[in-house]
Amino acid sequence: MNIRLVGKNLDDIRPLLEEYEFYCREQYPPDVIIAHGGDGTLLQAERDYPGIPKFPIRDERTAPRCPEHATRLQLEKFRNGAFPLSLLPKIAGRHAGHTILGINDVFIHNRDRVNALRYRVRIDGELYANEIVGDGVGLASIHGSTAYYRSITHSIFRVGIGLAFSNSTEEVSHLVLDSRSHVRIEIVRGPGIVVADNAPESLPVQEGDAIELFQTEELARIYALSDFMCPKCRTLRHPNKLPFKGYF
Repeated sequence: MNIRLVGKNLDDIRPLLEEYEFYCREQYPPDVIIAHGGDGTLLQAERDYPGIPKFPIRDERTAPRCPEHATRLQLEKFRNGAFPLSLLPKIAGRHAGHTILGINDVFIHNRDRVNALRYRVRIDGELYANEIVGDGVGLASIHGSTAYYRSITHSIFRVGIGLAFSNSTEEVSHLVLDSRSHVRIEIVRGPGIVVADNAPESLPVQEGDAIELFQTEELARIYALSDFMCPKCRTLRHPNKLPFKGYF
């Protein structure tokens, strides 16, 4: 199988690849991208190689793993076809002809940290809030509900898409919407930025601008996601936290 290897501490995993019939042949298109690292590495791999299946393996130097998820065992199971493929819909933010995509979420934040963002919210064309003041607002996928969305709302969801309001001064409810819903954010006072996942790129927005947030038909294809998010491994990384079982 032809692969691309991305991430950190790659010399730790490179010697094992050919042993399990994974070959880094640059002259051929990859069948799969092996992302060696953490959540951020997986997100970056999808940005760099969109649509190509990903096989994430945590970097043991920074993320201790339980015995079930040693690198050799994971490579062997993948070679034998034992890992399912998860299809994750992406979230989009669209503004002025530019679109930014995320597996987890797309958020609009205030650009000046000392000044709040003021914005209006429309959902499927109907006015939800005429003006909200806060640090930002964002749309999350089911997968992303366990990330930044969860830290804002202290909740998760299993169907649809989630709209979260960060540090708003108004009493406004976080929402779980139908996956086909479109959210329009109109900037009443800026400036702000639109960001997706951990991408370094952002879209600037100003007073009077409007940003469309929605779930796309584009999919991230990821193998062994339940193993990558193993509760036992998470307990080793965060021994003082209760394990989170997730969805996969």
